[in-house]
Amino acid sequence: MTGTHANQPNLNGQTVVVIGASSGIGLATARRVRADGGQVVMVGRNPERLERAAAEIEPLSTAAFDAGDTDRVRQFFDDLPDTVDHVISTAGSPSYETLADVDVAEASRHIGERLAMTLGIAKYSRGKVRDGGTLLFIGGTGGRRPGVGRSLTAALTAALPALTANLALELAPIRMNLIAAGFVDSPLSATLLGDRLEARREELRTTLPIRRVVGPDDIAALAVHIMCNEVLTGATYDIDGGQQLLPG
Repeated sequence: MTGTHANQPNLNGQTVVVIGASSGIGLATARRVRADGGQVVMVGRNPERLERAAAEIEPLSTAAFDAGDTDRVRQFFDDLPDTVDHVISTAGSPSYETLADVDVAEASRHIGERLAMTLGIAKYSRGKVRDGGTLLFIGGTGGRRPGVGRSLTAALTAALPALTANLALELAPIRMNLIAAGFVDSPLSATLLGDRLEARREELRTTLPIRRVVGPDDIAALAVHIMCNEVLTGATYDIDGGQQLLPG
C-alpha cells in the first residue's frame, strides 16, 4: 500500500505468496500477514504439512512442490490468476561439512540449486508481482565467521547479498531484499541440532545481548516491515539478536 508509514505495517487488501509456508519462518510469516489484513498463497514441499498449516491460515490457495524445481516454479507463477503484492521464500537450508567429509558433486549441486532457486523465483515471479512490491529471501549470517565445516554455508552467505543487490536493479521497480538470520529457534534448527538443541538455546539466552533466543515470529515481523516500507530495496537485513557481536 503506497504511502504506508514504516512504523505502521498494513497489508490490508494485499496478497503475499509464501514459499516454505508449512512451518517455521514461513508459517510465522503467513500468520503475521493474515493478522495484518493480508491474504496468503501458501507453497510448501510436503503436502501433508502444507494441508495442516493451511487449515490454520485459511489461504487463498496452496501449492505443494519443491522450490528447487525451477520448471515447477515457472508453472506456479504462470498459473497464478492475479497479480500479487509480495513474494517471500524461506526455502533452503545450510550445509555444515568438513572438507574431509564433503562430497564435491553434492556440494556443487547444493550451491547450484540454492542460487538457481533464487534466480528462478526472481525470474518467473517478475510478471506477477506489482510495481513496488517485494521479493524477499531468507539467508543467514552463520558463514560470515570462518570456521571448520562452514565453507559451503560461507559461500552462499557471501553470494546471496551480492545477488540481491544486482537483482534489485534488474527487477526495478519491484523491490528485492534479503533477510540474513542468525540462529532461529525453528523446526529446521531442531532437525539440525537434534539433542543439542536445548543446550544451544540456553547458551544463547545467556550470551546474546537481548538475553533471549530469536524465533520465527521475530523474522516474520521484519519481513512484514520490509514489505510495507516501499523505499527498501537491494539490501540485506541482519536479524540475530546481537549474535555477531559475540567473540568467536
